[in-house]
Amino acid sequence: MIRSYVFSEGKLIGEGVDTDALKLVRADKGLHIWVDLDQPTPQESKLILEEVFNFHPLSIEDCLAVSHLPKIEDYEDYLFLVMHAVDFSRKDKFVTSEVDFFLGKEFLVTHHTVPIRSLQSVIDRLQKNSHQIARMPDRLLHTLLDSLVDNYQPVISELTYEIQELEDQLFSEDKRDQKNCMSEFLSIKKDVLNLRQIVRPQRELINRIVHNEFKIIRSTLTPYYRDVYDHLYRIEESASNHNDQLMLSMDVFLNKASNETNQVIKALTMVTVYTTPATLIASWYGMNFVHMPELHTHYGYLYAVLITLITTIILYFWFRKKL
Repeated sequence: MIRSYVFSEGKLIGEGVDTDALKLVRADKGLHIWVDLDQPTPQESKLILEEVFNFHPLSIEDCLAVSHLPKIEDYEDYLFLVMHAVDFSRKDKFVTSEVDFFLGKEFLVTHHTVPIRSLQSVIDRLQKNSHQIARMPDRLLHTLLDSLVDNYQPVISELTYEIQELEDQLFSEDKRDQKNCMSEFLSIKKDVLNLRQIVRPQRELINRIVHNEFKIIRSTLTPYYRDVYDHLYRIEESASNHNDQLMLSMDVFLNKASNETNQVIKALTMVTVYTTPATLIASWYGMNFVHMPELHTHYGYLYAVLITLITTIILYFWFRKKL
């Protein structure tokens, strides 16, 4: 699907323009265009990227191929960016979606193969009040990136909630709650790691924009892009804190489990030690040799019982003193 929006002095003056009209609008330097390729067909992608805007074949190839890392390339008359939107749900877990941007002085083209909530929210805002958003394509790009980054916050909140649930299970007295803790821990840790791997390169990419490496983005917008950078930095810090919290919780859980195991082993050892005198004496007198004089002693049974009790009591107090 091709969605197009035409702006004049920051005001939305047209949308849904056909491709022939887009070529005419491109020739008018007083107008700005945003073309959003939302789940486009190969024919639609070729029409817009090759025929209408005539982008470099390498940038088109990067756009159409799946990339797991952000990137930015300067093609002199336009800037090509690869960013990633993120989503998180109990059903699908951690999901990322690639969003490609082509930024020129009079145009912005976005390309994505799945619906992106952050882009849709900007479109809704444009249709209500476009003046503060679309004064120039580089300002519109900032608005889209800012909305994309803001959508990371629900992910952080969801991960925080899942970690709290995991901790409740880890330290629950009910052993049934602890059965699937390890698999849940590995799943959440994987999500946190994926988040960090996506956010860090994007932060570095925005940092290049903040340092005015690309002339196509006006230096007056540096504070706005710095704000996006700060958001990404805080998200990365939160992901790092979540990772540390996960590792700490798992260490505490493993130590707790180790202590419980040690207590069981200790109890079994004590039982073995306390029954050693009785076992030894019973084994000795259970040999039943004919010429064992102790077997015919009148008070032999009483002596055996007393010796067993006395040695067991001595062992008990000796262990209490040592432990």
